[in-house]
Amino acid sequence: MNIIIIGCGKIGASLAEQLNSEGHNITIVDRNEKAVSSLALSLDIIGVTGNGAMLDVQKEAGVETADILIAVTGSDEVNMLCCLIAKKEGHCYTVARIRNAEYENEIEYLKQELGLSYVINPEKMCAREIVRLLRFPSALEIESFYRGRIDMVKMKISPDSPVVNTALKDLTRKVSAKVLICILERGKEVVIPSGNTVLEAGDQISFIAKPAESLAFARECKLEKLPVNSVFMVGGGKIAYYVAELLETLKKKISMKVVEINPATCNIIADRFPNVIVINADGSKKSTLIEEGVANTDFFLSLTGIDEENIILGLVVDELTDARLITKVNHMNPAEIPSGLSLGSIVCPNLIASNAIVRFARGLAGSHDFNIEALYKVAGGRVEAQEYEINSESVITGIPLKDLKTKSGVLVAAIIRDHQLIRPDGAAEMRVGDHVVIVTLADRKIRDLVDILE
Repeated sequence: MNIIIIGCGKIGASLAEQLNSEGHNITIVDRNEKAVSSLALSLDIIGVTGNGAMLDVQKEAGVETADILIAVTGSDEVNMLCCLIAKKEGHCYTVARIRNAEYENEIEYLKQELGLSYVINPEKMCAREIVRLLRFPSALEIESFYRGRIDMVKMKISPDSPVVNTALKDLTRKVSAKVLICILERGKEVVIPSGNTVLEAGDQISFIAKPAESLAFARECKLEKLPVNSVFMVGGGKIAYYVAELLETLKKKISMKVVEINPATCNIIADRFPNVIVINADGSKKSTLIEEGVANTDFFLSLTGIDEENIILGLVVDELTDARLITKVNHMNPAEIPSGLSLGSIVCPNLIASNAIVRFARGLAGSHDFNIEALYKVAGGRVEAQEYEINSESVITGIPLKDLKTKSGVLVAAIIRDHQLIRPDGAAEMRVGDHVVIVTLADRKIRDLVDILE
């Protein structure tokens, strides 16, 4: 497909790299000539310097033959204007990044009036992921499938867990919870395990299960942590705002404290959330953290705008408390952060948003036999988890999995039929109407469900 990306910042560059690697024709547009030239040269794509909200610039970028235009500049209003022009002149699909909370209640209206095909809010998407982790404190990562009814949960095996030194084929002898372990990370090694794989202390495993089964598995494996009663956030920006908003809707009340150095930002949080304790101070100082009682919190969130500061904060707080940590990074690739650092769960808003847009693009480029419903890059981007809905008969339906010649490094991890989760065995088969979750090594380049076949 021909794809135009307006905005050459972190998310634009990430999108250009991902979509270019999938074989699309990419054109990047930005006012910054140096940034455009550098990215275009490194990825061997077309670069156009100029204001992407100008019709002449969009025409130079090829809007008249574009399939998708993605506007991810730093301005919501510019992004919407870019998409409006593209829709009127190019008749392509349009994607806009809209981050301002003031537009939240107007999103459906804006989509309809401006003809937006898809709207992303990286900070709100990141906040949702954080709140999922707060609701399941044992998890390092949680990704949702089938509209939130099925989860893929990542946990670390503790030395005292009863499943240590247990082969996966023997797991049911140790635990009764019904889960399918689909990814194993051991040091720098990432594998899609087999029944003969033996679990070791320190392994990070990702498994698919219903939420209740996930909780039961954590309990049986002695991985369960105490419920969250308090949250301490440093950085009062958009993510902290959305986290507070989402936590406010939970039945269980969780006390929240936000430390923010900017007085104006403090006022925004305090005015909107009267039950949140807001401290106007420098949260990067150890003395401030101690004075504000970080030692007594259950969860600590490093949410400043500086990656390095968030990492240092995580390391400092890890020495001060046993609280679970969530560390936000935006400039860095989480895969490049040494695994030995005690940073808890690492979240990256731009990566979350990029993955969502890539899923949207794959959905447009894929066959009509399947809808791609979810796409997650996990284990530092080395593994993908994808959910498809099967719309019609194809070469993979009605055939037992044991008779399908699938690529190595590909696992059919779950089949959801009539709202019931099926843990696939060799006799299981995929049918029209099923939702199917596959887990695959990223280098297998699975772009459609039929791509799992050799």
